[in-house]
Amino acid sequence: MTNFANWPTTYPDPSWFIHDRFGLFIHFGLFSVGARHEWFMTKEQIDPKEYQAKYFKNFNPDLFDATKWAQAAKDCGVKYMVFTTKHHEGFALWDSHLTDYKVTNTPFKRDFLAELLPAFRKVGIKIGLYHSLIDWHHPDFPIDGLHPMRNNETYQKSNELRQLKKYQDYLAGQVEELLTDYGKIDYIWFDFSYAHRDWGFAKGKGAFDWDSERLEALCLQLQPHILINDRLDLNRGVTTPEQFQPDKPFLKDGKPVLWEACQTMYGTWGYDRDNYEWKSSEMLLKMLIDTVAKNGNFLMNIGPNPRGEIDDKTALRLREIGDWMRLHQDAIIGCTKANYEAPLDCRYTQNANKLYLHLFSYPYRNLHLKGLAKDVSFIRLLNDGSEIFYRGFDKDEVITSTEAIIDPDDIVITLPVEKPPVLVPVIEITLKD
Repeated sequence: MTNFANWPTTYPDPSWFIHDRFGLFIHFGLFSVGARHEWFMTKEQIDPKEYQAKYFKNFNPDLFDATKWAQAAKDCGVKYMVFTTKHHEGFALWDSHLTDYKVTNTPFKRDFLAELLPAFRKVGIKIGLYHSLIDWHHPDFPIDGLHPMRNNETYQKSNELRQLKKYQDYLAGQVEELLTDYGKIDYIWFDFSYAHRDWGFAKGKGAFDWDSERLEALCLQLQPHILINDRLDLNRGVTTPEQFQPDKPFLKDGKPVLWEACQTMYGTWGYDRDNYEWKSSEMLLKMLIDTVAKNGNFLMNIGPNPRGEIDDKTALRLREIGDWMRLHQDAIIGCTKANYEAPLDCRYTQNANKLYLHLFSYPYRNLHLKGLAKDVSFIRLLNDGSEIFYRGFDKDEVITSTEAIIDPDDIVITLPVEKPPVLVPVIEITLKD
């Protein structure tokens, strides 16, 4: 197992995670009914009582079909999922015994997790659970500068009565329920710590406030195989950059870092009816490829609508990426960063003796590949398996105005003039043993 800078030896083997590479994030909750931003409760400074009265009483995803969600994910090519069990609004999407603010008390009445998780397992997708450390609904969660009632003096003064220990016990109790009552959980995704913030009347929250070491120990005790992300403020776990693409692989103290890029399809995470900042299927796919080329995982988000369906724009992107993955998954799943220098506007991924060249910008006919002259056994287009011709340096060749100049260590491949009918063409290069 690779020695990662952010992965203690006491943590379980993350090999499956590194192999699978492609995950699906699903944001769903009361905020889906609001249909404008998963943080609109605090952005609009809505009183938790008003929020509950309006959105809790009108939560009814009557068209939800766990089998359809799971099949859409499977067809897209993802290998694991992460679902929001509870977001910052505090609403539990399972039949929690620790609160009445739960899905089974809404008009929907059903335990969402009890239907969702078996459906995903049935199609071979591993299970991850997102769980918010923040809870703006709980009466003992201390008011701070992120809370919806941060500017309400009565709520600020209520901090004197709020008991952090009670909230810590509640937080741990809900995590225990999730990891006890819903079968094998492969990954737990906590969100989030902000101990560096200071608003004067209150400071941000971190490991001390969550009792993070207790949560970590609880997770590993109940599910010893479980992977944990980095947002408990313990300086360990899967690093999770959000809404940006790193320019190179993560390193810390000269060691590789286990990491996962988290990206939305548009500007927000939950269902956002009027958001028009959609990333194209091609852009999302290039983010996936770019991430794997830098030794990372890619967690792509969807936000189903309030009736429990995946909307048409999201479904289109899932299908288009799935069409590409059906032909090219070998260039993603099980792959890592390659040690060769990719041409301009291209990315390399590699799995053993298979080197994959992803063509972000399709070139005219010829493409120079550095350092491969002695290493190549066979080259083909991955989408249809057709052979790609290549040639290397020939000391006897007479160079005129029609010949390519090739360095001794390089090769030149000859591509079809017409781009293959896929979002991102991939050249599979088989290396000599």
